[in-house]
Amino acid sequence: MAAAASSLARRAVSCRRLLLSRAFAAAARPAKRVLVPVAAGTEPVEAAATADVLNRAGARVTVATVASAPAGDEGLLVEAAYGVKLVAGGRVADLEGEAFDLIALPGGMPGSVNLRECKVLERMVKMHAEKGELYGAICAAPAVTLAHWGMLKGLKATCYPSFMEKFTAEVIPVNSRVVVDRNVVTSQGPGTAIEFALALVEQLYDKEKMEEVAGPLYVRPQHGADYTIKELNSVEWKCSGTPQVLVPVANGSEEIEALNLIDVLRRAGANVTVASVEDTLQIVTRRHKFNLIADMMLDEAAKMEFDLIVMPGGLSGAQKFASTDKLVDLLKKQAGSGKAYGAICASPAHVLEPHGLLKGKKATAFPPMAHLLTDQSLCENRVVIDGNLITSRAPGTATEFALAIVEKLFGREKAVSVAKEFVFM
Repeated sequence: MAAAASSLARRAVSCRRLLLSRAFAAAARPAKRVLVPVAAGTEPVEAAATADVLNRAGARVTVATVASAPAGDEGLLVEAAYGVKLVAGGRVADLEGEAFDLIALPGGMPGSVNLRECKVLERMVKMHAEKGELYGAICAAPAVTLAHWGMLKGLKATCYPSFMEKFTAEVIPVNSRVVVDRNVVTSQGPGTAIEFALALVEQLYDKEKMEEVAGPLYVRPQHGADYTIKELNSVEWKCSGTPQVLVPVANGSEEIEALNLIDVLRRAGANVTVASVEDTLQIVTRRHKFNLIADMMLDEAAKMEFDLIVMPGGLSGAQKFASTDKLVDLLKKQAGSGKAYGAICASPAHVLEPHGLLKGKKATAFPPMAHLLTDQSLCENRVVIDGNLITSRAPGTATEFALAIVEKLFGREKAVSVAKEFVFM
């Protein structure tokens, strides 16, 4: 018995040493460098998911605009698709000659055209490819940008379904969500952005690293399938005209969750107001790869009426929400009047629960924080609706969360239409 215990103890020590040696080895290696170029009209969900997921893997990600402009934050402002305003971390023109391990192009129109027309970026990607380094593109960018540059010759590739016919004759089109061929990774659209980013992680590192990153995202077990909602106490979310939606944002808000809400709801036709709870309109997102510019300050938004108030997660962002009295008052007024409200990831546990906004309600939250909910009976569900409340779990459930909101505001037919446009279903 003692010998067996001694053997187990030695094995435990050996395992700890192995883990420590791996950690030291990883720390000693220089971080992989990744470039994510953006332009006016870039699809924000694709840019955010790519930057976020690769950053989670430990890569040093630079989000850089192809626009040439004077120095300063104003020159780094990018008017992305669906009214999203981003502040990039740099300019592509200033990075020529620098070495990257991966260059990944988001899509969107006219974003893909604007990337294509940047001669500096074209030179950089071509030199990068000549060295045998990894590169990729998603949505319209494989056909509109990479194929136009002649960088998919003889390769299997995919892109946004309606752009498949724009592939040049040298490309072998494949109707798949993600395609990997040699050192090129391509994908179909915003609804495949996390899959695309995880494929890049696997190619840049290995499968073990990809699985390590995928776990906390809580990605869908079956990509492309219909989304599911757990709904109790079903009520109609009434709107007098175009749905008015408030999305508060704070420093540390989770960008994938915030941008999915903004992008999907605006696609559906909702009037989405992005309001900063900070002292400025410019928000530093959780992964710090770019800043998000809100539409207005919360003080201004508080004077308006909304059919739905819905919060992204991110721990520090959620904690800021919870300590912002004006936002908490708005949420309590919203709930008290029977109007819709919701949250994803850290926000159900750190905002709604402590302020009594989950009392008598079923909800879900980011799994490591679900123990903070008084009622944890439905926490295994990806999206939970209880009357006028909607909650969800993590970045990997963000699109389902947004689509569930579309379904409540506009109906199932509209939600399915947006899901297909998003290449989610």
